[in-house]
Amino acid sequence: MRTLTFLAALSLSATSALAADEPSGCDKFKWPIERERTALTAPDRTKLASGAEQAALPASAITLGLVAPAEAKLPTPPERAPKDGTFAGFTSIKAPKAGLYTVSLSSGAWVDVVQDGHFLKPVAFSGATDCDGIRKTMKYELSAQPFVVQISGAKDNSLSIAILPAQ
Repeated sequence: MRTLTFLAALSLSATSALAADEPSGCDKFKWPIERERTALTAPDRTKLASGAEQAALPASAITLGLVAPAEAKLPTPPERAPKDGTFAGFTSIKAPKAGLYTVSLSSGAWVDVVQDGHFLKPVAFSGATDCDGIRKTMKYELSAQPFVVQISGAKDNSLSIAILPAQ
């Protein structure tokens, strides 16, 4: 019994330590995020259902509707399996210009950017808790080919995504 109590205490302290290591506050991002945060909180965001195709890169952020992972029909299985009770969805963009882009999310979720059948790895990543309107931002090098942004593991049934040329 003492061993179980010790293991439970150890588990709780490890979880608390991990949460404490996570940066908190808008000033904790690795690069300026005001442009992305403004886009993610703009009142005129386009609302899209999961699976929506966009002819071009959106001028501002979108709000993507999400569904249960089994219903999301993600084009590529996510690199990280979603937990039960979470939401998933995707949007595809037909005609981006080649370059470095930020992909930013309003709330926590797993992001896969898939282009030419391959998962793209972010060139850079930054995230922080307790920053109203933005949770994380990643930089991706995109070629001038269609790509898909897949979201999984989200706690809510929608989130906002901003895909903007990096500055």
